[in-house]
Amino acid sequence: MALRPTLDLLAASPSRRLLLAVALPTVVALGSAALLVSSPSACAQPVPAAADAELIAAFKRFQQAGPNDHAAIDDAAERFAHLSAAHPTDPVLRAYAGASTSMRATTTLLPWRKMSYAEDGLALIDKALAQLTPAHDAALHRGVPAVLETHFVAVGTFLALPAMFNRNERGRKLLDQVLGSPLFGDSPLPFRAAVWLRAAQLAETDKQPAQARRWYELVAGSNAPQADLARSKLKAL
Repeated sequence: MALRPTLDLLAASPSRRLLLAVALPTVVALGSAALLVSSPSACAQPVPAAADAELIAAFKRFQQAGPNDHAAIDDAAERFAHLSAAHPTDPVLRAYAGASTSMRATTTLLPWRKMSYAEDGLALIDKALAQLTPAHDAALHRGVPAVLETHFVAVGTFLALPAMFNRNERGRKLLDQVLGSPLFGDSPLPFRAAVWLRAAQLAETDKQPAQARRWYELVAGSNAPQADLARSKLKAL
């Protein structure tokens, strides 16, 4: 679906503007779920040691981003844009640049600017997905195969967008691909727990409490950093 033509529709339709304003903040909450708690260890291409501090700061700001912290969103987007430009063969950095750019749609009240941020962010994520090759199975970013983290960052954004963007189905397929990947079982536990949590949230959205419970129980019993959150979700089911 071409997104640019929808600008006029958004400007003309209060209901579409409201949909965009309500749904896009969810990108902030779900996008952060892709983050790990560990420091970066390696990238899809070598990153000089001097860049480590900038990389750590970018991930930290992305994690801090939220509806009440527009400064963190803007800062994360700028940091990841700079890192991605410096390391253009790294799909993970490009995916985070896209996710954080999409988050910027929550920082403005102007519908055309919201749309521009969403469109630009999606373009970056699409480019990151397109540049994945079998070589990225072994290219690790904070211990996670680049292919899995790139897919999961896309999942967080795609599933949070309104239906008008036609990304929900692809987000679901990408989530299934991450869960079914032979690389997933050997990924760091915090990453696996983040993916299980997202699967649980999707099951709740789909009114499948038994499936949601199964995913939450996996997280709760895993001793991952997200275990307490999963236990609280289980109590609420």
